Amino acid sequence: MDRFTPVTHRERPGTHGTLRCIAVALALALGAASASAQQVVTVDDAVRLAVMNNHELAAAKLEVERADARVSEAWGSALPRIDFAGRYTRALKKPVFFLPDFEDPGSGVVTPIEIGSDHAFDLGFSASQILFNATVFIGVGAANIYSRGVREIYRAREAETVTNARKSFYAVLVAREVKELVQQTLTNSEENFRNASVLYEQGLVSEFDKLRAEVAVENIRPELFDAQKAERLALNNLKTVIVVPYDRELSVVGTLEYQPVDTALIASAQSMVLSSNPALAGLRYQSEVTDAIASAEKSYYLPTLSAFGTYQGVAQSNALRLSTLDFIQSSTIGLSLSLNIFNGLQTAARVQQANLDYRKSQEQVAGLELNLQSGTEAILLRLRTAEQRVLSGVRTVEQAEKGYRIANTRYASGSGTLLETNDALLALARAKVNRVQAVYDYLAAAADLDGILGRIPPSVATTLE
Repeated sequence: MDRFTPVTHRERPGTHGTLRCIAVALALALGAASASAQQVVTVDDAVRLAVMNNHELAAAKLEVERADARVSEAWGSALPRIDFAGRYTRALKKPVFFLPDFEDPGSGVVTPIEIGSDHAFDLGFSASQILFNATVFIGVGAANIYSRGVREIYRAREAETVTNARKSFYAVLVAREVKELVQQTLTNSEENFRNASVLYEQGLVSEFDKLRAEVAVENIRPELFDAQKAERLALNNLKTVIVVPYDRELSVVGTLEYQPVDTALIASAQSMVLSSNPALAGLRYQSEVTDAIASAEKSYYLPTLSAFGTYQGVAQSNALRLSTLDFIQSSTIGLSLSLNIFNGLQTAARVQQANLDYRKSQEQVAGLELNLQSGTEAILLRLRTAEQRVLSGVRTVEQAEKGYRIANTRYASGSGTLLETNDALLALARAKVNRVQAVYDYLAAAADLDGILGRIPPSVATTLE
């Protein structure tokens, strides 16, 4: 027993060891529970969760299924239609007709005669097939075009979701690295303050230098608080994008690494965006649908030709027994031709509206093409600017680190001032933060470029399979 531990009561042999084992077991259990409560997330995990949980993307997927159902419905209008109809009638009071008295026609006396039976059955089948109706055939084509357009809209939402997930993940990484850089700067400032305090006690520096060092430390602390808050906000935003509960702790795994975009992709981006952007493709399909609607409205000037056939069986009986029923069968076939002659110029008005809708959609397509080209140019400019900042930031950080070492050496030898050391430290911190921000800006611009081109990176595409 430790001689500095007071004894207040007699312990049973082994009691202390047993309690310690229980405490260790509880601590391990709590640690395991805490670890299991954390969710480890990589950039691929973030993309997969965002695509899997995004509500707007799920709604777009349901719209794809709805479009497929509309295609089936449109085809149904061109297929034969077969109907069955059956009717049973119970006569509560049979109808009658009147016959004159044939023995004495001049008497004016008539005799009522009941007709029909107590029970009547009427069963029949009818079938029809459209042989020519331009509206039906145009509708089938329009439904297929609409289905392809909805799929492009889904692809646009998917690319947007992937882009947002990547950028939100990168935002967490940059916030974390900035926080670590600020923490490192604070640590260096505290070391400078300790050195200044020692030198002040030895009478080698003035009290002013010591106060400057202390003020420098206190000035950096609020920046650390802001960096911690920025990291928390970035994490919360990532949780929103990947749709996980706010009370779940995320362990974000990854580092900000400069990954150059393929130069061939950059060179062809302006032409590629007009052929690969899913939102533009969806709008073009929508324009084709409005053109088909205009053609469908014009088709109302044309006749409709259909073939039809019927098969019918009728039976009557006073006794409700199937064995006594004798169905009388009849059948017909024929052709039906219909053509509208005049409907108050409604067809002409609908054709005019449809043509205006088509022209409107064409203008929307042209406007989106210009916006996409302008947006692509802006992204490429951001990409080139960020790349230059990243490359120049490497040398800037090296020079700042060298300057900080020189300032420290000069201050330690008494030939430099604390002001020089603080300036060098702040310059180093600023250079590192600027480089980290440049890498983030480059990765964010690369994600936006993939998004506007409708591209999903191979690693991410493999994750989504």
